[in-house]
Amino acid sequence: MSGLVFLQATQPAYACSSVFDPPEASSPSGAPEPDRGKTHVNPGTFLTYDFCPPASGPHNTTSQFGPIAARYYGPDEQTDPQGWVHNLEHGALVVLYKCSGDVCSDSSQGQLRQFVQQFPPSPVCGVKAGVVSPVVTRFEQLPHAFAAIVWDRVMYMDTWNPQQALDFYAQYGETVNPEPQCPRATPAASASPAASESPAASAPASASPS
Repeated sequence: MSGLVFLQATQPAYACSSVFDPPEASSPSGAPEPDRGKTHVNPGTFLTYDFCPPASGPHNTTSQFGPIAARYYGPDEQTDPQGWVHNLEHGALVVLYKCSGDVCSDSSQGQLRQFVQQFPPSPVCGVKAGVVSPVVTRFEQLPHAFAAIVWDRVMYMDTWNPQQALDFYAQYGETVNPEPQCPRATPAASASPAASESPAASAPASASPS
């Protein structure tokens, strides 16, 4: 699907040039989405994302606007990708849902709340739940009912499967995000001066992201 798509009925905060929906994105491993950088913008800046849902790209970097609080957001609570893309930059898992079928029923939303309440520490850095992950929020411009996202990767689900979302995060979370919350135990990361000198890379797991 292509063509400019506005995602807010009034005073749109963002738009999409295309909807990301390759067949492999519906597999348990998801699909890589082309990286669109990590430019910082001021709150209120209108953005057009090349792909929606975005797994990278411009985002807010002002307190309370981005990263946003890691929690469950109900169907009537507005969040914009300008906020939660910053969570992705720090290694977060973002789960998106759209209100189709019974997704926004009390029982389905209860399952999403439970997912947040039982969320484990992050797979690489052991960051506690509630620091940057998980963000669970409504996002209507999805080709499927649910999307689990980490930096540069998207996995779709037509039926909510919390274990599949956790397995996806365990496999891909905190592996390529540009602002890691701890040093990565890989030769590439160890050899990178930027990684060893980054304040975010040396921050303790309980620290709040900047």
